[in-house]
Amino acid sequence: MNTRGTNRPSRDDAATAGSRYARADLSGIRTGSIEGRPSKVQRAHLGSAYRTGSPLTRFVDGLPDLLAARDLKALIGAVVDARRRSRPCIFMLGGHVIKCGLGPMLVQLMEEGVVTAVAGNGATAIHDFELAMWGRTSEDVAQALEDGRFGMTEETAVAMNETISRGYEHDLGLGESLGERLLRHAPHAQDSVLAAAVRLSIPVSIHVGIGTDVIHQHPSTSGAALGETSYRDFLVLARQVEDLSEGSVVLNLGSAVILPEVFLKALSIARNLGRPAKGFVAANFDQILHYRPLENVVRRPTLAGGRGYAFVGQHEILLPLFFAGILEGLAHEPP
Repeated sequence: MNTRGTNRPSRDDAATAGSRYARADLSGIRTGSIEGRPSKVQRAHLGSAYRTGSPLTRFVDGLPDLLAARDLKALIGAVVDARRRSRPCIFMLGGHVIKCGLGPMLVQLMEEGVVTAVAGNGATAIHDFELAMWGRTSEDVAQALEDGRFGMTEETAVAMNETISRGYEHDLGLGESLGERLLRHAPHAQDSVLAAAVRLSIPVSIHVGIGTDVIHQHPSTSGAALGETSYRDFLVLARQVEDLSEGSVVLNLGSAVILPEVFLKALSIARNLGRPAKGFVAANFDQILHYRPLENVVRRPTLAGGRGYAFVGQHEILLPLFFAGILEGLAHEPP
């Protein structure tokens, strides 16, 4: 005879008999005092109320000493310390960083001696070139793609491809070739990262994937020139990576694939050649978290020592705050 469930109350008398489900008895719970409990957040970690008219340093110092705010302040300190100690600070750029108007801020950091090397992808060079030459960039891709007009701007392609081919013939890299052209002929060269790099003798490298950039769609394109000048730039970046050591900084600003991959290979070359290339600080800034920057910039390179940081936010808001924090830190550092 099956008696399973015979002791449970029926649906009709459930309201008077109480719930059919057993409940945990908490009368035996052991408690402790907050005085002895480890707490991740202390009052000293809280942010300070902002006072109108306060200097930026007070604003940054007033950020909560927690999570990403703590990391941002630590990274600012690392960059300031690298500048003070004359250690390498490599800036790797995605095209969106230039497109959203941060070129003049980067130039300022270069002039202040913060940036010791600049690396960018093809889009970085295109946006920088167009802004320096014509004061405008970034087309409406969706609209222009409908009838095949996307990427078909003649002036940009002809000027850049001719410059790259000339650089190929004169044993220059891609970034140096474009930077020299802009420094000599661009009406708005003062806003150009490439021109500033050449003017200040800061190593600049542009790393392209054939077919990834709009200037590759034109008959003026030379695959040989693109490949060779970009390869020369890979060797330029690899040479800069050789000098990384404790106190150095590597920043990846908005490159999701190209620069993280290129940096990882350059780092392997440096270590294979017996260079230190360890103990440095690495950080990634982007609008969403991507696999390659996290693994190839933040995590893997710092496993043997150093520190990695990852920040998520709009470039046009977060990066100016970061840059300003660096400049304020330098201004308040003892000589």
